[in-house]
Amino acid sequence: MKRILIIGAGGHAQVMADALLCRQRDLGEPLHLLGFVDDNAQLWGQTRLGLPILGGLDQVPHTSCDALVVAIGSNQVRTQLVGRFQQMGYAFATAVHPTAVIARDATLGEGTMVCARVVVNTGSTIGRHTILNTAATIDHHNQIGAFVHIAPGVHTGGEVQVGHGTLVGIGAIIMPQCHVGQNCQVGAGALIQRHLADNLTAVGVPARPR
Repeated sequence: MKRILIIGAGGHAQVMADALLCRQRDLGEPLHLLGFVDDNAQLWGQTRLGLPILGGLDQVPHTSCDALVVAIGSNQVRTQLVGRFQQMGYAFATAVHPTAVIARDATLGEGTMVCARVVVNTGSTIGRHTILNTAATIDHHNQIGAFVHIAPGVHTGGEVQVGHGTLVGIGAIIMPQCHVGQNCQVGAGALIQRHLADNLTAVGVPARPR
């Protein structure tokens, strides 16, 4: 049985804990969720979804686990924490809600988190420690980089590329064959219909850099 510890105890961490618990219940996967760790001391000793908040991140080395899920919504913070625990030799679990639809030839990187009702279509590649949030759809032959956050209700057309560390906001649409660069911020409800260079923020319909 795989023992999993969740890094973070906020809203996204609870969403991912629920996804893993659903896999355990609905699919019979041999998972054992040990609980959460979070540096917010006010949470220590509480429970979420019946799982304990065991203490701060310094408790990780004292917890016997097989894999971590770094369930932090911020791409920057998630990147920092993955690097920290990777240097300590920890493995990372991929968490996929059982209602997600993943094409047989799609690739999910280590530590990817896929929420309820997500669709990933054929030929798509999802990078390490990327979040595909609730009801997002990733169409065919997309290339989604590492440490990306695809927010709830985002839709991408075919052959879209999204670079490392980018946040695509709630309900945004990326048209087919568009490329969004690294470390970009795409606003909620934005329509991306042309390439977006690295390190830009784009908002509106159609989206314009600002």
